[in-house]
Amino acid sequence: MKKFLTILAIFGVILGLWLASSAAFVVNETQQAIVTQFGRPVGKTITEPGLYFKKPFVQTVHYFDKRFLEWNGYKNQVPTKDKRFVWVDTYARWRITDPLKFYQRVRNEKGAHSRLDDIIDGETRDAVANHNLLEIVRTSTEEREPLVDAELAKEEQTGLDKVNVARTEIMTEILESASKRTQDLGIEIMDVRFRRINYNEDVRNSVYQRMIAERKRIAERYRSEGRGEAANIRGRKERELQQIESGAFRKAEEIRGKSDAEATRIYAEAYQQDPEFYQFLRSMETYPSVIDEDSTMLLSTDNEFLKFMTDSEGKK
Repeated sequence: MKKFLTILAIFGVILGLWLASSAAFVVNETQQAIVTQFGRPVGKTITEPGLYFKKPFVQTVHYFDKRFLEWNGYKNQVPTKDKRFVWVDTYARWRITDPLKFYQRVRNEKGAHSRLDDIIDGETRDAVANHNLLEIVRTSTEEREPLVDAELAKEEQTGLDKVNVARTEIMTEILESASKRTQDLGIEIMDVRFRRINYNEDVRNSVYQRMIAERKRIAERYRSEGRGEAANIRGRKERELQQIESGAFRKAEEIRGKSDAEATRIYAEAYQQDPEFYQFLRSMETYPSVIDEDSTMLLSTDNEFLKFMTDSEGKK
């Protein structure tokens, strides 16, 4: 009898522990939960972490994430307002704000993703279809500052329509519209962004060629302006060089003239001091330049050139 009571006590303890474990549950910091009984929610939504209890066997705990969750859309081909087909790849971040409503409407994250596919993709299509391509790809409505030349920058933007709405505003528009449709799902969409926008494959090559041609035209404009500036620089160089050479020649002639005048003055002073010696010296300087061993000269005996080649009696 005593042994039977011991076994019964052990069985009771085990049963009590099992019932306690079935009745207790833990909600951690990243979770929120609701309790359902036979599929119907009971009690309040549990949003604070801690240890909680429920009726074992008849009640079930459903856990939901409190953190920001990701949604990655599919790449879709969408027409713009100006009839350009583009590929749009979108992503979003969302969270569960009302677990009870979330459970009643979509049950779990898989169901939520299915609903977000319909809502965000639909709003994205509507937004892209209501705006021109330039508005979708431009990040701002402000005019770009010219980087080098204001006139060139103005010419570069010729043909581009002025945008009234930028991509950031379009994404905000999608976010606001989608958020209104998810309020009754217990979901809050935190952000919607375009991951990538690309041209349709059929027109991408023609767009690239147009961009290349535009870049070449601008490059040729720069080259033309560079060649013109180079010609101006060469012209200024030639003009300045001529001015320098003219000034140098004038300065040289002035120095040469002063030198000749000074030499003439010295010669005159020498001539005045001893005319006979001056004539002799000048004649001696002249003889080597006009007479050599191969020279033949026919001069009269009274020629002034032979004056200093004869003695005082007129003999050579």
